[in-house]
Amino acid sequence: MDLDKDLQARQQARDLAKAAESAQQILAQMSQQQLDTIVTAVAKAFAAAAPELAEMAVQETGFGNVNDKITKNEFASKRVLSAIEKMTCVGVLKEDPREKLWEIGVPMGVICAIVPSTNPTSTVCYKTMIALKSGNAIVFSPHPKAIACTTRAAKIVAEAAEAAGAPKGSVGCLSIPAMAGCKELMEAPQTRLILATGGPAMVKAAYSSGKPAIGVGAGNGPVYIHRSADVDKALSCILRSKTFDYGTVCASEQSIIVEAPMEAQVKEKASKMGFYFMNKDEAGCLAKLLFKPNGTLNPEIVGKAATALAEKAGFCVPATTKVLVAREQEAGPTRPYSMEKLCPVLAFFVMENEDAVLAKAIEVLIHEGSGHTFAMHAEDREVIRKFALQIPVSRFLVNTPAALGGIGASTGLFPALTLGCGAVGGSSSSNNISPMDLINIRRVAWGTEEVKKQTVDADLVEILTAKILERLK
Repeated sequence: MDLDKDLQARQQARDLAKAAESAQQILAQMSQQQLDTIVTAVAKAFAAAAPELAEMAVQETGFGNVNDKITKNEFASKRVLSAIEKMTCVGVLKEDPREKLWEIGVPMGVICAIVPSTNPTSTVCYKTMIALKSGNAIVFSPHPKAIACTTRAAKIVAEAAEAAGAPKGSVGCLSIPAMAGCKELMEAPQTRLILATGGPAMVKAAYSSGKPAIGVGAGNGPVYIHRSADVDKALSCILRSKTFDYGTVCASEQSIIVEAPMEAQVKEKASKMGFYFMNKDEAGCLAKLLFKPNGTLNPEIVGKAATALAEKAGFCVPATTKVLVAREQEAGPTRPYSMEKLCPVLAFFVMENEDAVLAKAIEVLIHEGSGHTFAMHAEDREVIRKFALQIPVSRFLVNTPAALGGIGASTGLFPALTLGCGAVGGSSSSNNISPMDLINIRRVAWGTEEVKKQTVDADLVEILTAKILERLK
């Protein structure tokens, strides 16, 4: 342990939290229009820097690819701005004359934001925008593997916010990569809420901090290709999703499930599109690379192209290979393909019938991924309804790439890079987190009934009076 480094990180966390508190007291007095001006400036500055930050992120972390990281950065700025620009988050939100009730949006205060290495720059923009939109200050804790690109992203949005009228300290970022600093920030008296996007250990630490927290669980979403689906379209969606930034989006598909009569058709069409179905030996070689002996995901395979993964595992695949697929039938800790794999690798389950598919999907999610995301390709609305009523997830996606649909890029969900998993997934929210998740609501309520005057029974008064007079004699 580097004691000096830990002490410096803790002191920096204290200083940033205090500066953020002072800034937030000023932000809390601003109108929604003033906050909107600041948010728009942040979005524009970040969008302009999208290519630079994408390059930095790939170079520093080794995860994903530049083009898709540019798309993520633009999504986090342009798309999020479009979704929130007409929202009212602070001040009077609603007046109900019938119920004699007002609702007033109140900022939470200082937000501690954990940033993952898989989305180290786009997360900064997205969280900054939803925080400032709702009148909160925010301080980031970068992943040690992405310290340079995250601090650069935070500097860009902080300068843009201040130039547009935000007080200095509204956006802060730890620059010393030490868990001691992150822990100090989470537990700082000024911190009112923790937005935790990262690995299970970090999310658990956030919930154990004693502060309100919004965390996300693991993504391990199965995708069911139903017999009523357009198979070509379904496979195209899965391919787009699973190769997007080389599989680093937590909502991306992790396993394909089909019924036995669909197996041959799906494999034939998928093979022509760049899906490579590994044999038993190849799948065994790759399985050894996916996870460390302690069960955690091996960072060396995260966000790598399928061809690079095959080479690392020691077998050859065609140059056109986009996704590696392994046959699997069980889910559990000894079945690596049944777990979340942040790279273009999929499990392939073949079940006897529709009910067996439903049971398998639930089994996979209960093992890992409860509350997160499930995808389905089907035209039969009744089977969609049947599954939607039973699958334990917060996002049930139909006929769309899961990576894009889950974050709201190809669906009507709120565009977000923090995806709540609900109570079943160990999260405090099941929402795609928006500015409305970062406020408290003060309710002003008028009386709606007159208080009835208390009356005393006349006979009782007469009796009591008689008793008093008798005692006085």
